[in-house]
Amino acid sequence: MFERAAGSLCPFQTVIGALASSDGINFQHTRREPVFTGEMAGLPKGSVQDARIVKIEGTYYISYAIQPYQMDCRPNGLGVPAYSTGRYRGWKKCASPMITRSGIAVSRDLIGFTHLSFTTPAGIDDRDNALFPRKINGRFASLRRPMSRSPSIWISYSRDLMGWTDPRIVAEPENDWEGGKIGAGPPPLETTEGWLLLYHGVDGSSVYRVGAMLLDLDDPERVIARTRDFIMEPEEYYERFGLVIPNVIFPTGMVLADGLLRIYYGCADTCIGLATVPAGELIAHILSQA
Repeated sequence: MFERAAGSLCPFQTVIGALASSDGINFQHTRREPVFTGEMAGLPKGSVQDARIVKIEGTYYISYAIQPYQMDCRPNGLGVPAYSTGRYRGWKKCASPMITRSGIAVSRDLIGFTHLSFTTPAGIDDRDNALFPRKINGRFASLRRPMSRSPSIWISYSRDLMGWTDPRIVAEPENDWEGGKIGAGPPPLETTEGWLLLYHGVDGSSVYRVGAMLLDLDDPERVIARTRDFIMEPEEYYERFGLVIPNVIFPTGMVLADGLLRIYYGCADTCIGLATVPAGELIAHILSQA
């Protein structure tokens, strides 16, 4: 498991740490130091977050988001905290406040990670990047969310993980619970019925919920079916109240074992939760919405 962790709120700077478990429930850190930081991406004051990991041809790839400079975070318990960048001069270089870029880090052993490439331009806010776990028609594929176009799920392709095609739309917000913004969750999972994708939607009250869809295996720009209603929403205390943003469930990890789907998700930016569902039941439910 790869977590986002912050040592303080002022300044608010996050890193990625590694944990391991023998049962998928009880986790322990594998090392005292983070496995990936903003400094390793060339931005020593930056915050890295939202690690989504896949293994392709024997190599591990983490898609991550990075905010390039430090900031102050003052939670108010009402929604999005009061963020302040005023005392950090680096932000003056950015095209927009709090801009977030995405990249890929690579490893052979899940401990020693190195920055490979940035997958999005420096001048736009683009996060929720997730690599597909294998090449599609000879190319790597990655989901993304370029805010300058539409806060939706888009896809880009690459031959070498270095240069990426212009993004193409996959899915836009359609339902009230999604608000005006959706983004990919964990890396898509290959099933006989299509690529299983969990995604989050954010309504007008900044409540994060989770939906699911199936994408065509050979043409992931085609949505086979999609849930009209959410499949998860904040219910438990630790999902509704947290240190940073309340009412958030944010999945970025998904494991299928013996027919059971394990969904690992962030809870109110404070802790990590686990939800389970028989994969066949979830896929049947999605297809019933077609």
